[in-house]
Amino acid sequence: MKRLIGLTLSHVIVLAIGFALGIYALPILISPEAPPMADIKAVEAKAQYSAMFEKERADSDFLHWGAGKVSIASDSIGFVGELAPGPDYKLYLSPEFVETEADFNRFKSSMVQVGEVETFNQFMVMLSEEVDIEQYNTVIVWCETFGQYITSAQYR
Repeated sequence: MKRLIGLTLSHVIVLAIGFALGIYALPILISPEAPPMADIKAVEAKAQYSAMFEKERADSDFLHWGAGKVSIASDSIGFVGELAPGPDYKLYLSPEFVETEADFNRFKSSMVQVGEVETFNQFMVMLSEEVDIEQYNTVIVWCETFGQYITSAQYR
């Protein structure tokens, strides 16, 4: 009986570890190719604002973080750096600085979702004509599936 319990427990632990590794690795395996660096540099050249994603945000941790430069132009946002891989990342603009899940949920109704983040070392998101970057001051990466704050940067 002890052996059966031990085997069951060990298999459940291995299954849980495998599931967790799958959640971490799957976004990396299925992510599309990152946009060319020339496209990101073009966004940087015309950007009205730039800011930094930093790992030391209040709700960032070893699985949920970003570090690098984000450039904000009137028609696009570009990023060069590194994001912790994960599923279903969305890019938001907020009129208030946000660095916690609680703040994100509190201000979400005043934010605009501008696109998806599918790559983790650089990305580019095109902005629709309806988005006025002057009405916002913070760019946020958010995981929709798990309701998890990843990172943010205040650009003005």
